[in-house]
Amino acid sequence: MPRLDRLSQIARNNLLTFPAQVNETAPFVRPAKPLAACRLAIVTTAGLHRRGDRLFTPGDQTYRVIASHTPTVDIIQSHTSIGFDRVPTMRDVNISFPIDRLRELTARGELGGLGPSCYSFMGAQREVARIESETGPEVGRRLRDEGVDVALITPT
Repeated sequence: MPRLDRLSQIARNNLLTFPAQVNETAPFVRPAKPLAACRLAIVTTAGLHRRGDRLFTPGDQTYRVIASHTPTVDIIQSHTSIGFDRVPTMRDVNISFPIDRLRELTARGELGGLGPSCYSFMGAQREVARIESETGPEVGRRLRDEGVDVALITPT
């Protein structure tokens, strides 16, 4: 993340007035079974998608589906922001989407498996009404229907 004193006044004001949501009522539900028996999916706000998928655009409140078996070389990021450095993720997508680490945990028997799909949204949203009312609940239903027990949420 850049230092505020290195940004233009406009960019600095933009970050300082960003309408970040505070959610003190987010539920936490302890998994009913050990992770070694759970099916997990990643849900990220890193603006990732498969090579060839539609790019994310500013304010985009849709999501992209990334099949869990997608090779990491085929997962790219189209989300840009002055608020973070994309280079580490461009070098290794596992920085924000630890799919290879989850595959390793599954191979060692420490994780029961991966759901068939992972889901990616674009972060840095100023308006989240559609995510809250439509696309977020839709992804929740998809995860349930895919038999996912646990979601690993990774922010950018």
